[in-house]
Amino acid sequence: MLEAYVAVDLEMTGLHARTDRILEIGAVKVEQGIVSETYQRLVNPRMELREEIISLTGITNQMAKQGSDTGEAVEGFLKFAKDLPLVGHNIIYDYSFLKQYTVNHGIVLEKEAVDTLKLARKFLPQVEKKSLDYLCEVLKIERARNHRALEDAKATAELLEYLKAHFYTIEPKAFVPKLLQYKVKKQSPATSVQKRHLKELAEYHKIELDRELDSLTRNEASRITDKILASYGKVPR
Repeated sequence: MLEAYVAVDLEMTGLHARTDRILEIGAVKVEQGIVSETYQRLVNPRMELREEIISLTGITNQMAKQGSDTGEAVEGFLKFAKDLPLVGHNIIYDYSFLKQYTVNHGIVLEKEAVDTLKLARKFLPQVEKKSLDYLCEVLKIERARNHRALEDAKATAELLEYLKAHFYTIEPKAFVPKLLQYKVKKQSPATSVQKRHLKELAEYHKIELDRELDSLTRNEASRITDKILASYGKVPR
């Protein structure tokens, strides 16, 4: 029986761990089916949020700018979770962002987890959709607000407890945590030459960059530079 675990949910600026960033981390520690502790950090992604992200989460640029540093939030979560297995709805998606950060900063992260999305697909075939939103609606799991990390983490824990109560005795092996497998390449910070060139381009063409220069990786800086050059051209010498 999965007696102690940490249910986690992340909100992000987009869908891809290599190009998008963590916006919020929420987690609940569950022991014997009861939430014993919670963790929540709003994160400053050091970039402007797209309107669809603001609309989805309710997190504004002003709120995000007052958030924690990404490192403080991620490393705080890792201390909170300790050696407990994780639980998440499509957990590999959230894990990919945590993994990208830890690989970039030389932190070893290997976690076992249970995925409530996989369990719902296995045990609730009659439910039309398996999104957390839809399952919460069908199973009457209440949230103060959806698409906020802590509320979604609480809902994920409640979903797991429902699935355990109804299906654990049928197939206990389905609830055994499994090692998460997600490979990422380390991203290096943008060089001073890249940042200087990008700043020069942005100032000359009067472009407002949507990401802080000091937060860019080499690949990001190259991609943004190439986009500006293609659209506006070089700075005349």
